[in-house]
Amino acid sequence: MQLSPRSIFRRPFRVRAVRDPLAGFGRRPESGFTMMELLVVLGILALLAGLAIVNVNGIFGGAQTQTAQLFVRETLKTPLFAYNLRMGGYPSTAEGLNALITPPPDKADRWGTTPYLTEPKVPLDPWGEPYQYENPGKHNKGGIVPYDLWSKGPDKISGTEDDVGNWDSSSSLAAPK
Repeated sequence: MQLSPRSIFRRPFRVRAVRDPLAGFGRRPESGFTMMELLVVLGILALLAGLAIVNVNGIFGGAQTQTAQLFVRETLKTPLFAYNLRMGGYPSTAEGLNALITPPPDKADRWGTTPYLTEPKVPLDPWGEPYQYENPGKHNKGGIVPYDLWSKGPDKISGTEDDVGNWDSSSSLAAPK
């Protein structure tokens, strides 16, 4: 059989089918995933999400304690020290940390023109409770820092082992009551 240009166009052009790459898996290329496959994938995703949610509390729980430690040991150290330099002493227990924001009535003339903290109120600890302040402190007696500053911790009860304070934790584990 001779091929001429005309005979090429008269004959139907047939393409040989290429072997289906998915034929061994029991489906045709145009078909989607089965319901069972979708359920397995969703189950695996739900399992991974559940594990992530359970572990998030452990990650952020440690971060809350570290945040409270940083606040009581470092963040308030500078404003309290500046107050001490200007006023001649640290705020009393009755004046508390609010003395860093608003001048105590009997010390308004020496207090200065700007507050010692930039926030309009004393920040709360990571558990939403106010920080505790006592001067003179029961843990820091006669040291460079005579006051105790602490957070009640996750249980929100002062005087328990989970309190986070500005004192050396090896000397005492509980905050003053």
